[in-house]
Amino acid sequence: MIKVHKLLGIFSILIPFISACAQEGPYAYKKDDPNGIGKWYMGREIAHVMGFQGMYWLERPEREKEEKATKLLENMQLSETDVIADIGAGSGYHVFKMAEKAPKGIIYAVDIQEEMLEVLKLRKREFKASNVQIVKGSEKNVNLPKNTLDKVLIVDVYHEMGYPMEMMQSIYNAMKKEGKLYLIEYRGEDPRVPIKRLHKMTADQAVKEMAAVGFVLEENIANLPWQHCMVFVKGVN
Repeated sequence: MIKVHKLLGIFSILIPFISACAQEGPYAYKKDDPNGIGKWYMGREIAHVMGFQGMYWLERPEREKEEKATKLLENMQLSETDVIADIGAGSGYHVFKMAEKAPKGIIYAVDIQEEMLEVLKLRKREFKASNVQIVKGSEKNVNLPKNTLDKVLIVDVYHEMGYPMEMMQSIYNAMKKEGKLYLIEYRGEDPRVPIKRLHKMTADQAVKEMAAVGFVLEENIANLPWQHCMVFVKGVN
């Protein structure tokens, strides 16, 4: 008969191992990178969310040079009547640029942080952007009407989503049949891009994860300095 103290010793070894490999639906849990939350999706550790305290990074003067937001908006081929959602809109760096280009459309500025939403409200008044609608999303849902979006923009946010499958499913549902998703992520394949590893993504990883909810890569536009500009359309879901 195995003695109780020996059993306790075995459990003390097994419990951390089991915990490190815990699985919940499509998500696995194990500790690895200090910049990650210990939650994994399709072989990728999810990164910590950049809090509102990092808002200065979103509005830094050198951002246009480093990311070419002007070129990104050209890639999106915006029309004046487009209905667009900026997911993880932050302080609205892209929102109000798009609002100028779609004066007869709607720009949904979606974020989950109250502090970001307050800044968006202030800037909406400042820019007199009546075509901007500010929406509080959740970790699992963008809270937008079904079949309404012509275009969706996600800039350097997807890799931080705590529930990427659920969020992308909600975005898929909110898009029109012919809608387009512009997924912008720092290039994980390029070690010269000066961004932490978990805050970058490879194109292969992004395509794999988007396919899980029915998105198909139409094009990866390679004209941004540090980022992928991946264009996805709705496939069969």
